Amino acid sequence: MRKFGLLGKNIAYSFSRKYFNDKFENEKIEAEYVNFDIPEITDFPLIITKNPTLSGMNVTIPYKLEVMKFLDDLSADAKEIEAVNVIKFENGGKLIGHNTDFIGFRDALKPHLRPQHTHALILGTGGASKAVAHALKTMGISYKFVSRSASEEQYSYSELTEEIIQKYSLIINTTPLGTAPNTDQCPDIPYQHITKNHLVFDLIYNPAETKFMSNSKKHGATAVNGHKMLELQAEAAWAIWNS
Repeated sequence: MRKFGLLGKNIAYSFSRKYFNDKFENEKIEAEYVNFDIPEITDFPLIITKNPTLSGMNVTIPYKLEVMKFLDDLSADAKEIEAVNVIKFENGGKLIGHNTDFIGFRDALKPHLRPQHTHALILGTGGASKAVAHALKTMGISYKFVSRSASEEQYSYSELTEEIIQKYSLIINTTPLGTAPNTDQCPDIPYQHITKNHLVFDLIYNPAETKFMSNSKKHGATAVNGHKMLELQAEAAWAIWNS
């Protein structure tokens, strides 16, 4: 039986394990999906040794960057994003790192895009923000990061004016602010300047509607959560493992 798994830390809540095991059952696929919850990335080689039937892995925080030094090669997308969320086990034992986060985000976003969504604000500068930026770049959407401190590449939250919010009618939250159980939190942006022309996308999927989303919807925006993105990145991973 083929084995797949998720590499991460404190991942009992994992979306991936349930998603793939349900998929295997529904589609009558002879495979199993398990969690590899490790305290340090240095335990990763031991997983490979102890699980000879492993065919592929997903990688989640905090190991999307750290795992790269254990891999034999990276796909072009993973190199550019500088993060890996999928590992393919090639014939001969080679481990190749891929990134499907950007595919999941891109394909979840596409159906909601309107002609005015040409400029995007990416809230946060962590690992997920790089995948979002790469997706936007491939779609021809210009973007600017928002962080606590300003630089040439990014705005600070305190700099966000009505003019900026109106120019950037696509706003993506890549921060963990608002994730359950801390559902009363949200990024500190001037929501009063959001309009019906805006599309906001929250990478969070629990809760289904975050405060970031509800605050934006009060001003007429379209709001999307990260659940479809997760499903699409999982299916893209499955395609890589079987290619």
